[in-house]
Amino acid sequence: MNDTRLPELSSGDESAVRALYHRALDGWNLRDGSGFAGPFAEEGEVIGFDGTRHSGRSVIAAELGRVFADHVTPEYVARVRRVRRLGPGVAQLDAVAGLVPDDREDLDPALNALHTVIAVNAGAGWRIALLQNTPARYDLRPDLARALTAELRALIGRGPGPG
Repeated sequence: MNDTRLPELSSGDESAVRALYHRALDGWNLRDGSGFAGPFAEEGEVIGFDGTRHSGRSVIAAELGRVFADHVTPEYVARVRRVRRLGPGVAQLDAVAGLVPDDREDLDPALNALHTVIAVNAGAGWRIALLQNTPARYDLRPDLARALTAELRALIGRGPGPG
């Protein structure tokens, strides 16, 4: 019988993948397009909350730089739920995230999201290959929406780092 379980990720690799994600969110919270894009692989991609796809670190930096110049963006709070190895040099990070609008002290539950990050290490260190930002609406499960909002509210004031 074949074992189909995924192999374990070393604690050092898990820490490195978590750090990438937090660096990206720190860049967002600082409204710094290059800071957000810095942890991405050269050909990395981000899919935004609205479905917009940006491909390539330099494109991500430029596009988010324009967004930050033209809009007051909300600040992220986030919690990593899981990091797992998918194969040699490939890991997946799953997180929940909320956004606190600049003019408020509470998050906007309509902006709660699930983040999926695929990170790769081809020998030169871990980089983000893909960050997918999916709305966490839970249309048929309002109990899950309320629970997620409560979990994220507890993170306000702590920043997007480890929670």
